[in-house]
Amino acid sequence: MYRYVLEGRKELRGEINIQGAKNSALPILAATLVVNGESVIHNCPVLTDVEASVRILRYLGCRIKREGTTIIVDSSNILRDDIPAELMREMRSSVIFLGALLSRTGHARISLPGGCDLGPRPIDLHLKALRKMGVVINEFRGNIDCMVTDGIEGCQVALGFPSVGATENIILSAVMAKGTTIITNAAAEPEIVDLCDFLNSCGAKITTGESGTIIIDGVDSLHGAQHSIIPDRIVAATYMSAVAVSTGRVTLHNIIPSHLSSIIPVFEESGCNVQTNGLDLTITAPRKLRSLRLIRTMPYPGFPTDAQPPLMAMATQADGTTVFVENIFENRYKHVGELIRLGAKISVEGKVAVIEGPTELYGADVYAQDLRGAAALVVAGLAAEGKTTVYGVEYLERGYEEFDVGLSLLGASIRKI
Repeated sequence: MYRYVLEGRKELRGEINIQGAKNSALPILAATLVVNGESVIHNCPVLTDVEASVRILRYLGCRIKREGTTIIVDSSNILRDDIPAELMREMRSSVIFLGALLSRTGHARISLPGGCDLGPRPIDLHLKALRKMGVVINEFRGNIDCMVTDGIEGCQVALGFPSVGATENIILSAVMAKGTTIITNAAAEPEIVDLCDFLNSCGAKITTGESGTIIIDGVDSLHGAQHSIIPDRIVAATYMSAVAVSTGRVTLHNIIPSHLSSIIPVFEESGCNVQTNGLDLTITAPRKLRSLRLIRTMPYPGFPTDAQPPLMAMATQADGTTVFVENIFENRYKHVGELIRLGAKISVEGKVAVIEGPTELYGADVYAQDLRGAAALVVAGLAAEGKTTVYGVEYLERGYEEFDVGLSLLGASIRKI
């Protein structure tokens, strides 16, 4: 078990490249199953969740080669249509292999996925849509067996909530379906667009319309292609939070400013100066942060739930009261107790968390319980006086590529032990 040991109150300065997006890489790797041939995926981050996806692809019969941040997937010879429980439980995103397997083989047998425990994240929306597309589904003892006898049928699917995972599974199921599939109230995250861009480069016919509509015209087959994963907007937001609490100045390379359209204004509200130039973003923190007032997590283009924990750590150093309303996951406040251990003043009532700042944080031993909560504890440790030890680094490494190395390059005192 690894841990981070930090000495806080170090000013961060310099420049750093932002990794490829985890939440884009995972569905695109699943999508390589639908392709009959070789896919070359560039800017693929080195993460434990990515390696879990690679293990699933290998189990199914794909040949995989990694060259730095490039993963080459040859899916010419799929040998299986099932994924065992031990592989499914490694990450929540494993459920997106369901749609890919159905497209490729007409059959999929999986168990319910694992991942961070952020509260109920049922796949009812996924299964309801697949049934409408002609998929016969049997559920038993935590397992799901899906089959199509005469091909997947295109249809109109109206999602009750713009679920990212359900949107991805429907897209993957529909790319080679008979006829046209229209998804209304679909998720609109940049990672969804990236998945569609990859599939279109492989010969799919997907168009994204206004008001959350995605139209998929089924094709007979898909060919291999090259694709570069978009930058990770949540990693960018986390580094920005780290800079803000350190009163530093850092340039982030390889970002897409439009993907941060709901995040940048929050930092500007706190008093940070944020300048963008092409694919670069420079953030300069003030000596004293201002409170963020009210932040509501919402589906894209609203404020992302994944950015809430690190920005909450930042809010502990802001002058005044900040209120977060978490509208996506009910167990997204697991990091609060550990922030309080460091000296934060936070109260939680249901979906609402109230942070009073600024507070003097002091180093302590803290324990991460999920990916973004781990990032919040690191950000708080950077602001704390003395030594902070963050346990649960395995959560962090599901979504952050060598986070300790990146922070060290910027001047942080951090060691992985």
